[in-house]
Amino acid sequence: MQTTTERDSHYNNLEQMTVAEILQNINKEDQTVALSVSKAIPQIEKLATVVTERMKAGGRLFYIGAGTSGRLGVVDASECPPTFGVPFDMVVGIIAGGDGAIRKAVEFAEDDAEQAWKDLSAFNITDKDVVVGIAASGTTPYVIGGLKTANQNKIATGCVVCNSGSPVAAIANYPVEVVTGPEFLTGSTRMKAGTAQKLVLNMLTTTVMIQLGRVRGNKMVDMQLSNHKLVDRAAKMVMAETGVDETTAADLLKKNGSVRKAVDFYRNNKPHPNPPR
Repeated sequence: MQTTTERDSHYNNLEQMTVAEILQNINKEDQTVALSVSKAIPQIEKLATVVTERMKAGGRLFYIGAGTSGRLGVVDASECPPTFGVPFDMVVGIIAGGDGAIRKAVEFAEDDAEQAWKDLSAFNITDKDVVVGIAASGTTPYVIGGLKTANQNKIATGCVVCNSGSPVAAIANYPVEVVTGPEFLTGSTRMKAGTAQKLVLNMLTTTVMIQLGRVRGNKMVDMQLSNHKLVDRAAKMVMAETGVDETTAADLLKKNGSVRKAVDFYRNNKPHPNPPR
């Protein structure tokens, strides 16, 4: 396979560039990422469809990855409960080296081909679930080993990689290949490749949650009301959906706990405009 993510940058003598030149050239490369992702939409559709099907049947989504890829999986998983009000273990991000590797790299953790399955087994993974490996290079042993064993246990597998024809994509049932090409800083896949992976994960879980009914119209009606900003946003949603004033909206939220429940409660208990005599 050709690891285009490891090829030499299109730019050289970076240290001789001005600050403006560095920023402009990084931005120039970043502008190619969305186009690369768009080419992979048919693959993302297949993966999103199977994840939706499994979740409707009570399954979960697991991400496995190392380094930047693993961290991106953890981020996407951790944002699903507050955004969509789902249980914290419905989408699970696992990083090689354990949670400590989120902040500090763990040497050689990604080279252990057996550890990913051990990490997945701690969650009592079953054939109702889906495992998605995230690996910019598509060659990470931790991810390869995890997907391989998942396949052996009849668990649906997917991946998000940034090279074509990679070992990870060859193993995954539902591969997503976003070929982002050489990085501005040679081999630094935290840049374009990482951006592409983040875009794909956003697309995947947002699509799945919409399909699961976790969005109404274009609103996050099940989001957790965990700070004042979100409470204020939720109140405005309730006001827009029901026509009540701010005080009433806040009271409905306090009593019902979410935008969805507050709106449904109001609609089910709204006084009739012309009550019978």
